Amino acid sequence: GRPLDDRLAAELASEDHLTLLCGRYEGFDERVHEQLATDVVSIGPYVLAGGELAAMVVCDAVLRKLPGSLGHGESAVEESFSPALEGAPEYPHYTRPAQWRGAGVPGVLTSGDHGRVREWRAEKSRLRGQRRS
Repeated sequence: GRPLDDRLAAELASEDHLTLLCGRYEGFDERVHEQLATDVVSIGPYVLAGGELAAMVVCDAVLRKLPGSLGHGESAVEESFSPALEGAPEYPHYTRPAQWRGAGVPGVLTSGDHGRVREWRAEKSRLRGQRRS
């Protein structure tokens, strides 16, 4: 099937209706594929005992794209694999405390310079993408 990615999740979220059929062990009778299925989606190159977990993954990825599902519309705009990050993984995040086990928050993030923060985030996202490819 088509690999599930951010683009496919957005495409599926734009549909008026979506029905997921979950295969079990050997999948479906071939006639279901031939006469009913309009698409086949894969969550990865491995085998599960059934399609229920895969369907849950698809549902979660698709539901995140629906307005109001995350509570704040901007939450899903700039995240891993999104067009805003050019398909790269998201940049690192830091919380409190400012020092943890001898490691601090990068100074640029506490500088108050929003332009430099944007540049830092873009660079870290790009570097993460290079390391993971």
